[in-house]
Parts: sequence; C-alpha cells; structure tokens
Amino acid sequence: MNVLVVVSHSRKDSLTFQVTDRFVQGLTEAGHQAEIVDLHEIGFDPILRAGDEPDYTQDNQRFSPQIETEITRLKKHDAIAFVFPLWWWHLPAMLKGYIDRVMNNSFAYGSNKLHHQQILWIALAGVTEEQMNKRSYGDSIQNLLNVGIADYCGVTNSKVEFLYNTVEAPPEHYEELLNQAYELGVNYASTSAEQVTT
Repeated sequence: MNVLVVVSHSRKDSLTFQVTDRFVQGLTEAGHQAEIVDLHEIGFDPILRAGDEPDYTQDNQRFSPQIETEITRLKKHDAIAFVFPLWWWHLPAMLKGYIDRVMNNSFAYGSNKLHHQQILWIALAGVTEEQMNKRSYGDSIQNLLNVGIADYCGVTNSKVEFLYNTVEAPPEHYEELLNQAYELGVNYASTSAEQVTT
C-alpha cells in the first residue's frame, strides 16, 4: 500500500516528528511505501482564500497551483495518515487549513469522492486517557474526524488513534508511545478501522 503521511508540527525535534518517523519505519518494514508531507516545511498556506473557496456550481473546480499540487500528490496514494498534536481538542490550525483547502469540493466531496482505502488519524494528546474520557472528548473528536471529514469524503474506513500523556512523562513512557506508533505502521493495512455510519 502506498501511504501519504501528512504531518503538522512546527518543530522537527518534536515528539510528533519522532512518532512520524517510527510510524513510517513500521510501514516500511511491513512492505508499504510512504511519502511524508511536512506542512510547515513545504510552506503550506492554511488560509482559505477566494480562489480556493468551494464553488458548488462547478462539477470540476480548478484550484490554486499549491492546492492542485497537493491534490495530485493525494491521487498517487492508496491511503492517508495524519500525524498531529491535539490542540484545544481539535486539529492544529495548519492541518485544519489543509483539510479546508485540499479536501475540497469536486475533489474530496460533491461530484467526486476520495478514492483512498483508509485514513488513520494519529493524535498526540497531552492529557491522559482518563482525562480524555472525562467529558467524552475522545468520542467528539472521533465523530468529527471519522464521520464529519473522512466519511463525508467517501472513506468509511477511518480510525483515530490517540497517543496519551505526551507532556512531562517519564522517558520510558515516550518510548512506549514510539513503539505504539511503530505498531500502527506495521499493522496499518490489517488494522480494523472504525466503520462509520451516517
């Protein structure tokens, strides 16, 4: 399987990038191919400007050069993985902008849908699993990403994987998180993702 790994973090030395590297290592060792897209490194502009605003009167909308480049990149892959820190129980602004601009009308929804076999969302959470579940934040996030985005774009095989307690944890915990990321890569194609219903 050819997997596009979209990563959103401003620092290369972040845990997010360490998780990305270990995830890709797992993918590779399982026989998959992977391309990493670092949204900060490519200078992605997350602001949805007038030229890329969805035009529902068009069945095949043309977008700005940057977005056409990213659409072409997505078309070359069988599956997608997003790796990101969870901020305010949501996607970072950079990644939210990527969703807004790239997964756009007439490409990802509307007259066309995404062709990808599955989407995996790897969310690094500063809180513990208990804190995440206290007010059902996890359920809300999973519903947003699996149903509100992936399923709306035609990908019913979508799963959110939380990596918990990423702030001020002992070194052995960080190694456990990296091992978790590696296993997600190794088992990417065989993992039974959440089958969502609308």
